[in-house]
Amino acid sequence: MRSFCPECGTGLFYRNAQNLPGLIDVQVSTLDDPSALPPKVQVQTAERQSWVPHLGTLNAFDRYPTGPEE
Repeated sequence: MRSFCPECGTGLFYRNAQNLPGLIDVQVSTLDDPSALPPKVQVQTAERQSWVPHLGTLNAFDRYPTGPEE
């Protein structure tokens, strides 16, 4: 069961009593301060791209870079 904001349609929650009994998946992007709840685990990783676990090792830019990436 998915719950949405009645005003804008944004997805808010996901519940599945069969697969996730007693759990509610809250869409972190809907929180006022998402940094207050950092991730503790990763789920559904069986089909993720091979490069996903290495994202933290890539060059990072606060905004679009102005020149070629080194």
